[in-house]
Amino acid sequence: MDNKRSIRKSSKKRNKPRVRFNFWVMFIIFVLSFLTCFILYMLAANFNDDFFEDEFDELPISEEQQPGEDPQDTSEGSQELVDSETEKTEITNPVPQSEAADASYLESCCLVTDQILLDIKNHTDFKDVIGNASLNALNCNETKVVSNYGTVTIYDTIKIKKPADLYLMLGSDIGADSIDEMINSYTTLVSNLHAALPDMKIYIMQLPPVIYDTETASNDKINEYNQRLLDMANSIGVYCIDTNTALKSADGVLEEQYWSAESNSLSEEGYKTICGYILTHTG
Repeated sequence: MDNKRSIRKSSKKRNKPRVRFNFWVMFIIFVLSFLTCFILYMLAANFNDDFFEDEFDELPISEEQQPGEDPQDTSEGSQELVDSETEKTEITNPVPQSEAADASYLESCCLVTDQILLDIKNHTDFKDVIGNASLNALNCNETKVVSNYGTVTIYDTIKIKKPADLYLMLGSDIGADSIDEMINSYTTLVSNLHAALPDMKIYIMQLPPVIYDTETASNDKINEYNQRLLDMANSIGVYCIDTNTALKSADGVLEEQYWSAESNSLSEEGYKTICGYILTHTG
């Protein structure tokens, strides 16, 4: 009986869920994962300034350069660069005589001066002259001058103008103001200009001698002031040209031919001599 018992199988089949592989679903998941990682990577790079340096600071050592070996070609190149920069910034003052430059050299030059050289533009090829009779060494940082760039200070004018070569002669207040205060103010102007425009060549021009001493302006005071100008130029690292000796007689005073009693200033020949001295003493 037991053997004959038939085993009935359920006619109803269980409906089991089928797992099907969908390529596009996997592709979308991959793309989204990649984009998420990429976005996180870029965010980390943007928020961390040293990210790439940290990531790539360990570079493989080439076979030509092993640990402990000195890269001779690199050090030599670096040394040549240092020597070149040293040579570029080396300045000899007062500026020694050089081969005469063409008059066109003055086209790239600008002169800042007080009443001492204001009239040079009327007698020479040095036409770009900025200044006025009120300007002097003591007030050179505050006094405003009129130019194509408006009515502003010397510093602001030159910072906008950016000449290739800047010449300065300030000191009409010699004898009226303290030399220490004049030099301090003058130094501030030159230092600020040199820092703002490091590629611009700056020439400090020494004051010319006077034809005779007065109670205020004497050649002794001028000589002291000029020595201080030389020291200032050397300390800042700019040029200084000896436009005093160029006009001085054997007696140590201004040559008579360089003085005009009529205008109570330098004569036309005096202005031309200074201009010629500039052209033969370039750095």
